[in-house]
Order: sequence, then C-alpha cells, then structure tokens
Amino acid sequence: MSMTQHKHRKNERDSERGSALVYILIAIALLALLTISFMQPSSQQTQGQNTFKLVSELQSQVDFIRATVQECVATHFGGDATINNSGGGSDPGANRRYPIKPNSTHFAAATIPATAGQLVKDIRCPGNPGDDDDHVVIFSGSSGKFLPQPPPLFNDWQWYNGDDGVFFWISTDKTDAFIQTALDKLERNFATCEADQIDATGGVENLDSAPSVTCAAGNTCFRVWMVMNSASAVFPDEGTCP
Repeated sequence: MSMTQHKHRKNERDSERGSALVYILIAIALLALLTISFMQPSSQQTQGQNTFKLVSELQSQVDFIRATVQECVATHFGGDATINNSGGGSDPGANRRYPIKPNSTHFAAATIPATAGQLVKDIRCPGNPGDDDDHVVIFSGSSGKFLPQPPPLFNDWQWYNGDDGVFFWISTDKTDAFIQTALDKLERNFATCEADQIDATGGVENLDSAPSVTCAAGNTCFRVWMVMNSASAVFPDEGTCP
C-alpha cells in the first residue's frame, strides 16, 4: 500500500470515529429530553390527582354536613325555644332551629356536657327531645351518622350560629400548591356568596361581625353558609354580599 493510500484510509477511519461520536452525543441528548418529557407529565399528573381527590373529599363532606343538618331542622322544625339568643345570652343572635355552638353554656346542665370547642362533629339537634338543653348529638352511634375525618393537611370542620347567620368552615396552614388549586375549583361549585375562601396567611381574619370566630393567622379557610344575615355577614376577601 502506498503512502497516499495509507493516509487516505487513516482519514476515513478518523472520519468514522468522529461521526460515531456525534451520533453518541445526539443519542445522549435525545435520552435526556425523553427523560424530562416523562418526568414533567408525571409530576403534573400527580398534582392533578391530588387536586381532584381533595375537591372530591371536601365537596362530599360539605354535602353530608348540610344534608344531615337540614334533616335535623326539617324533623324538629320548632327547634329549642329555651335557647337564650339575646344580646347578653348564651348564644347571641343564634337561630334556634339550627344547632348552636357545641361549647355553649346552654348545655351546662345537659346529660352530655358542653365541649371544649365548636367542632361540627360535636353539634347537636335542637328540638330533640324538646325544649330543654339535652339535645341529641347529630354525628354519633345513636344516629348512625358519622362525620369522616377531615382531608389530610386540614383541621376539623368548625361551626358558627350567631348574629351573622349559620355557617361551617375548615382550615389549613399548609402551602402545597395543589391545595389552592383545589379550593379554587371547589368554590366554583357554589353560587356567589354561598361559599368563600379566606386568606389569613398575612394575619388573623374575622369571620363574623362580633367578632367571635376567626380564620387563624397563617391559615387559609374555606367556609360554607347555611343561613346568612346579609346585614351583618362578613366576607374578608370579597367585600359584601347581597
């Protein structure tokens, strides 16, 4: 083989090695892009699943609470006439037909004593068995109705019955991105002012005009109304409602 032919063959081999290196680099780049394309939808899919699950859980619990309370109201239409809803009474402005706060002093002499807080799981049905303070607990073994645990990352549902009307709410101090997305979607399931979000991440927000109940500082709350007194109802993030 002549010197010229040898150099020509060497150049061909160098060229082949260079081409192979280019193909390897291209393959690596494509693999990286493919990995990213698989990872991103997976993350988005997980967030979407979390959002859907949270909306479903919250909506289901809202519907269950409202339906159970309305059943109580319809069954015992007169409520409890002995509830002191005067300005200086045990339950100022309370609607006697609806459950009053579970920690009301109206229950001081009841067989089942007043609770330490005002959680929905502890509310009682006024009018049953009559005009006395021994109201029957709505969510219990005797009624066969049990309130599920709140969704993960959320606190227990709480109850209000006073001058501003009747409502219940839930809160969270977690900042996971899917939570806000879920609450936005959930709010769209309700009519204007039927439910609202309260952003207290910048400081405590009053939920009523007294004020007697609040959305704690650092929390986001979601509230659902059952009865509204439009003259006094407070909407921290929405101004006023009709």
